[in-house]
Amino acid sequence: MSLAAAGCATFSEDGGFRAVETTVQERLGKDVKWARSPVEAESLRAVVANILAASLSADDAVQVALLNNRGLQAMYAELAIAEADLVQAGRLRNPHYSLSRVQRGQALPSIDEALSLEIISIMTLPLRSRMEARRFAAVQFMVSERMLKLVQETRHAYFQTLAADELVRYMDQVRESAAAAAELAQRMAEAGNFPALTRMREQAFNAEAMTNLVRARHAAVAAREKLMRLMGLTGVALRLPERLPDLPVMPAEPQDIELTALRDRLDVQAAKQESARIAASLGLSRATRFINVLELGRARKKDADQPFSYGYEISVELPLFDWGGTRVAKAEALYMQSVEHVADVVITARSEVREAYSAYRSAYESAKHYRDEIVPLRKRISDETLLRYNGMLIGVFELLADAREQIASVSNAIQALRDFWRAATDLQTALTIGSPGMMTAARVGGVMPVAGVGSDH
Repeated sequence: MSLAAAGCATFSEDGGFRAVETTVQERLGKDVKWARSPVEAESLRAVVANILAASLSADDAVQVALLNNRGLQAMYAELAIAEADLVQAGRLRNPHYSLSRVQRGQALPSIDEALSLEIISIMTLPLRSRMEARRFAAVQFMVSERMLKLVQETRHAYFQTLAADELVRYMDQVRESAAAAAELAQRMAEAGNFPALTRMREQAFNAEAMTNLVRARHAAVAAREKLMRLMGLTGVALRLPERLPDLPVMPAEPQDIELTALRDRLDVQAAKQESARIAASLGLSRATRFINVLELGRARKKDADQPFSYGYEISVELPLFDWGGTRVAKAEALYMQSVEHVADVVITARSEVREAYSAYRSAYESAKHYRDEIVPLRKRISDETLLRYNGMLIGVFELLADAREQIASVSNAIQALRDFWRAATDLQTALTIGSPGMMTAARVGGVMPVAGVGSDH
């Protein structure tokens, strides 16, 4: 019964997608779907269209990306490939059949038949299945990582787009003020009662304002296009808020961030999973060190006009030249490499989460300082300057000069708020995903082939 069950290993209904779906839902509370038919793809498009009908929040953008990113949908095929290897590892090798016919002169031919089954593959089948199961889990980790990384990239692009749009509107106001000042300076110069140097300064500022506006417009287009790509959209007019979300009243203060990272980070989990897989591979190499091919079968022979005779045959690979030491040495080296890799991933995880939290707090303090100190102070200066202008204590150009000094403060305040939201996203990523490439590095080894065992799925 066990051999029959092993020979009939089957595919799962969801192709291993359920584990990936659960990982994302636990960490983000978002829906993920694998569109494996035109009907399912059409259903996802309807959901995306419904989300896009309203003003798009950061969470909405993430949901659209998870459902509609084509690269992500293509990556789900990795699950099907890995599951195929897993199912193959759980099936018996096909038996071998041989037939020979020998004719001696005019006598009746001699016929030899043999049907054999590779015994060593049956003995190692459970171990090979466990190896492929661990590799399948590593692929699930890899797909989960890509999904969570897409979330980070989408949030970055979303906040970048809002900040870029806000800067465009502000730079457009600056350009209008600069154009008005330049025109006024030109008229006063034509009237003959305005210094040429001051007029040229106003014209230069107007030209710079126009250049800055052009650059800001391109930056806004680039940010929006990146957001569209991540969400898998093209030719769609997004409805976005006019400004970035407000700064939280208090920054987040997660407890035991290093322990949280070691518990939740996918790169740490994947490295441990890979080390366990290689340890199993090491056991397989040792088990097949001396006898790597062993076949047992039933034979039938017929000589000339004699009746069939029956018997058994055994085929064994003799370790005369290769005693399997190289396979074991390679397996041991790979295992020690995986152990060191786990240690490296753990050290990196702890360091990255500390760095990410420092960046988060720094970005919060910077944005808060602009909100509570710099921008209000600049506004009070502007109000005082306007009062002096209304009292005819200063001229219009002094008023415009004060407005120019606010440009850097307002621009920096917008960028500081953007940087805070990006840092908040990076902190969450450091706690749940890890460094780009860490998961891939853990997966590069694949399943270590052992000659004659598990190497010809």
